[in-house]
Amino acid sequence: MKTVFTKYLQLATGMMLLLAACKKDEQIISVDSSKTKAAVLTASTTTPALVKANLSATAVTFTATAPSYGYTAAVSNVLQFDTKGDNFATPKKEVALGANVLSQAFSVQDLNNVLLGMGISAGTSTQVEVRLKSSLSATAGIVYSNVVTLTATPFALASYVYVPGAYQGWTPATADSLQSATGNGIFTGIINFTGSDQHFKITTAKNFNVAYGNAGSGLISTTGGDILAPTKTTVDPNFNIKSNLVTVDLNQGTIAFTQVQWSIVGDATPNGWPNGSGVQSDTDLKFNNGTQTWSGVVALTVGALKFRLNHDWGTSYGSLTNNGTLDTQNGNNIPITVAGNYLITLDISKLAYTITKQ
Repeated sequence: MKTVFTKYLQLATGMMLLLAACKKDEQIISVDSSKTKAAVLTASTTTPALVKANLSATAVTFTATAPSYGYTAAVSNVLQFDTKGDNFATPKKEVALGANVLSQAFSVQDLNNVLLGMGISAGTSTQVEVRLKSSLSATAGIVYSNVVTLTATPFALASYVYVPGAYQGWTPATADSLQSATGNGIFTGIINFTGSDQHFKITTAKNFNVAYGNAGSGLISTTGGDILAPTKTTVDPNFNIKSNLVTVDLNQGTIAFTQVQWSIVGDATPNGWPNGSGVQSDTDLKFNNGTQTWSGVVALTVGALKFRLNHDWGTSYGSLTNNGTLDTQNGNNIPITVAGNYLITLDISKLAYTITKQ
């Protein structure tokens, strides 16, 4: 009986080893280099014209023949970009095409973004090398196509206008800016019009050589007078809200304002909780167009606070966990346990905040 059991155990062990070996073999990708053939890459043009006015136009289309491994397989293809002379030691940009995809078109905006993302300076004509990397897995069957060389000059996509005014001493060199992310002539940004005078102008450079002013009925022109920003909030006319999202459309010659002011309120803040008496309770934060955040240094006492928009409870945020992440609207109060001066920063786009003792 012992002999039978021993033979059974040997047989079972052998079967398990065989199954394990089979399973392991299924994970091995076998590549016969003698039957492997890399793709051949071509481009519709080697001198793509990058013009800001044609962002959506096709700049270049890359097309490749299918790489061959001697059998049918799912092949991952990636376009690699590098500056000429670097020999792809560390490709500066890669664009995945997906399994067995052999063609990719780039719009003017897409190719311009690739070049800028490689660290190429705007306005600089540069030769860029492109090749197709094909592979069966992360480590097997990796082959590279021929190299195609493009010559292109990227442009600075974003453009700016400036907002000199009484709030900053009518000095264009230090004025806040409005940005057009795609250079399409429509500029936006939040300006904090502090002080008693909210007049300003729009300039195309940090000087008054070309300055747009008020032409009436929401229009602007280079012959217009000073523009006046709105300060009275429609929510509570007792309080002045001087931060405005300013939208300038130079194509249509228009300007529009949307009042937007984030502030803090609470018994930890200088003016306490709103009590309906008409007395100012909010402590306003200032917007930074560079970091896209609201911030301010505020003397806080032991207590709690919340963030709210336009001095109104219609949009307000707190934090249940007090970990730098805001709750959904009308969340819990944020506790302050030690009095002192604090740098408060609000990134409303990420529903995040920091309160750092100075």
